[in-house]
Amino acid sequence: MSRQPDLLTVARRYADPADWPVPLCFDPAQRWYARLAAGPGHEVWALSWLPGQGTDLHDHGGSAGTFLVVAGELTEETVSGHRLRPHRLAAGAARRFGARHVHRVTNRGDQPAVSVHVYAPALTRMTRYRLVAGRLLAAEVAEAGVAW
Repeated sequence: MSRQPDLLTVARRYADPADWPVPLCFDPAQRWYARLAAGPGHEVWALSWLPGQGTDLHDHGGSAGTFLVVAGELTEETVSGHRLRPHRLAAGAARRFGARHVHRVTNRGDQPAVSVHVYAPALTRMTRYRLVAGRLLAAEVAEAGVAW
C-alpha cells in the first residue's frame, strides 16, 4: 500500500513559478488558476490574486489540503463562534486543512499574491456557502469539469 505524500511537502516543490509547466498570469477580471500536476491521490493548483480578488466561502468537496503563499499576502477567513475569523498569511506561510474545512481567501493587500494549493483526493466538487445569522447555508455546488 502506498503512503499519501505530505501535502505541504508537495506544495513546497511547486513554490517557484519559474518551474511551473504553465506561465504565471495575473488576470484583472478574476483570480487566475491553473492545474500544475496530478499525482496518485492528489493534485496541485497555482492561483494568482490581484489586490481585492478572493473566493466566496467554500469547502473542497471532501478533499483535505494545504495551501502555501509563495508571494504577497493572503487573508484566510474561517467560521468561528458564528462569525468569520481572519488569519493573515504572508509569503512562506502555509495552512493545512481537513476534509470538512470551510473558508474564504482574499488578497486584502496592495500587492499581487501567488499561492500553491494541493488537494487529496483531487477536487471533484466544491460547495459555496453564505453565512446568515451565524449559520452556514449552502448556496451552490460547483462540479469539476463544469465550473473549473
